[in-house]
Amino acid sequence: MTKIDIVSGFLGAGKTTLIKKLLKEALADTRVVLIENEFGEIGIDGGFLQEAGIQIKEMNSGCICCSLVGDFGASLKEVLDTYAPERILIEPSGVGKLSDVVKAVQAVVSEAEVELNSAAAVVDASKCKMYIKNFGEFFLNQIENAGTIILSRTGKLSEEKLAACVAMLRERNGKAAIVTTPWEELDGVDILGTMEGRKDLEAELLEELAEHGHHHKEEHCGCGHSHEHDSGCTCGCHGHGENGHGHGHSHHDHHADEVFASWGLETAASYTEAELEALLGELEKEDEYGFVLRAKGMVSAGDGSWLHFDYVPGEWEVRKGRADVTGKICVIGSQMKEDRLEQLFRRERKG
Repeated sequence: MTKIDIVSGFLGAGKTTLIKKLLKEALADTRVVLIENEFGEIGIDGGFLQEAGIQIKEMNSGCICCSLVGDFGASLKEVLDTYAPERILIEPSGVGKLSDVVKAVQAVVSEAEVELNSAAAVVDASKCKMYIKNFGEFFLNQIENAGTIILSRTGKLSEEKLAACVAMLRERNGKAAIVTTPWEELDGVDILGTMEGRKDLEAELLEELAEHGHHHKEEHCGCGHSHEHDSGCTCGCHGHGENGHGHGHSHHDHHADEVFASWGLETAASYTEAELEALLGELEKEDEYGFVLRAKGMVSAGDGSWLHFDYVPGEWEVRKGRADVTGKICVIGSQMKEDRLEQLFRRERKG
């Protein structure tokens, strides 16, 4: 019986970092296949995870909530037939809905020797409040449907802010285990053990989804108010107004591509570390580039080495990494100004 573990999480929460930790510290002697679905034109994370020696089946056909149910069954069966894994890790798109992923797994369980072993959500503790306010529909779906909520970046928070984050999450999920200890203080075995200890919740979730489909709870939209939705609504959109930033959408039936956009670039140009730092800092200017939620990529440094980078609002990192066949840059956000992003990253460079 192949175990399936889902590691969901909003854009930039740290899913890939957590998966690498689990692979290294908890699953090193296990036959593992990772299935990931990226929202974006250019797949980036596959390059990061190849370093761990994991076979990757990328599905870049769109947002997970639209494409997964159609593509997932065939992809999963192909993985099972080809690799006969002991365990499959699923890393959904950061803007995918965990309930959709669970239902897609459920549809395959009856046809293959697989079981849903765990469903976790990685949450950036420092941005919890902002994401609930602006992207409640997508962010909260992951929270509400997780057996384990694994907080990232907790080491940088005060006890008061961490407690406030936990309280907000508890309002939406009173049963899930919540991991608050900084990851560097934990072994991957402990994290995986916590995820697996919540199998009773996964069983409850499968039963609830089978009976009722979507949750119909009060959800936060970008306008900063809450809206109670009629459980019989199937229209797909209530047309609530956007807030001042234009980030928010409130209804449970929005598809990710209605709310989020991605811009990608493949480039042979080289970038220095200082130059990348400056470019990522520019993405903070919402008036110039829109609300950028996530940027990641790998590019040549021009001296034979390569640089990998990650960006989330207010925080970014540039580091040395492995070479790729060409440079790749991916930016994801809401109300993005793609022409300005094009100008920012395509300026004439040496190399």
